[in-house]
Amino acid sequence: MLQGKVIRFGDDISTDLLIPGRYIYLRSDLVELSKHACEDVDADFVNKVQKGDFVVGGKNFGLGSSREHAAIVLKMNGVGAVIAKSFARIFFRNAINIGLPVIIANTDNIHAGDQLEIDLLSGKLSNLNTGEKLTFGKLPPVMLKILDEGGLIPYVKKYGDIRIE
Repeated sequence: MLQGKVIRFGDDISTDLLIPGRYIYLRSDLVELSKHACEDVDADFVNKVQKGDFVVGGKNFGLGSSREHAAIVLKMNGVGAVIAKSFARIFFRNAINIGLPVIIANTDNIHAGDQLEIDLLSGKLSNLNTGEKLTFGKLPPVMLKILDEGGLIPYVKKYGDIRIE
């Protein structure tokens, strides 16, 4: 069960908005790079995000380049999951691969500051502020196992391969 506060973004949040291209020279210094996460969307993001908080967007979250650093810096800043109406496929896979849950759900009634509870196994999301309950498409078991292990690399190190059972 995941629980956290919402940091709300809009539609069409690109990987360049998540980690501005002007800082890509820092890609080998992830700690420094993470200090610039989302600053073009919310200049105060890194100061207000708390461990376990949820980034909530609209449609087309993570569009743009295949920059895996976009998902990495969100996780490094403590983001517990990203929830959006739709995701760019490469961002979705990059997030799963680094152990960051991504959830496709109707985000119209989720607002900044709302407290959410998410059950990845059952595909249920509860807004603790409003009492609204949403369902979302459950992730395949192999993706849940990858998330449980903290990402694809720890998963493969543990199991030696991708096991689909």
